[in-house]
Amino acid sequence: MTKLISWNVNGIRAVLKKNFWEFFEKEVPDILCLQETKATFDQVDINLPGYQAYWNSAEKKGYSGTAIFTRVPPLCCTYGIGLADHDREGRVITLEFEKVFLVNVYTPNSQDDLRRLPYRTGEWDVAFLAYLQSLEKKKPVIFCGDLNVAHKEIDLANPKSNTKSAGFTPEERKSFDRIIEAGFVDTFRHFNQGPDHYTWWSYRSAARERNKGWRIDYFCISKSLIPQLKAARILPEVLGSDHCPVVAELGGIF
Repeated sequence: MTKLISWNVNGIRAVLKKNFWEFFEKEVPDILCLQETKATFDQVDINLPGYQAYWNSAEKKGYSGTAIFTRVPPLCCTYGIGLADHDREGRVITLEFEKVFLVNVYTPNSQDDLRRLPYRTGEWDVAFLAYLQSLEKKKPVIFCGDLNVAHKEIDLANPKSNTKSAGFTPEERKSFDRIIEAGFVDTFRHFNQGPDHYTWWSYRSAARERNKGWRIDYFCISKSLIPQLKAARILPEVLGSDHCPVVAELGGIF
């Protein structure tokens, strides 16, 4: 069994000063995917014996960024999706293993005034799905990360008042529909159809204490991997960021 964890840490240097090590020692992931690292590898004092580390940092300092720590050695690693216009913000890392590709992604936020919505849904989402499909022609795909969208009304606490909010616009939700239509499976919903399960909470109005959140962090897999999918869950008790980690466990792949 291989345990994969994805977590938007909202600044890796900040979370390392909070509860990162307690979390890591408790969960002991085989592969850990981080988003919004906001740092380059040489700015971070992190040593995980037995793990290989891969970093993709944004050109803009202190912004965006992704990282993967794995004790399962990959065949190779690539950064970005191969399109310069989309690859300046350090948003994608892909590890190729013998049987699967693993993609760690930090999807662009449409911003409060929705100024990035046309780019997000008209360009990024289209290019990213095409990238996933190009990989899937070779072998099955696991992708994870902060997708910055609550797919269904059940995926946020207050859907009626957020239809014009970044992360729940019709355009963003339709982009997620296209991912599902392309044959990818939302692993958490494969096991759990219930409400009140969230991965991000605003720092305002004690939203986390009241569990008024959004589910915007995911593990998705190619349909062909469903027989190997053993568990998918959320770890809302893990603090240190405005997001919490999400977990997927698969057998017989790595």
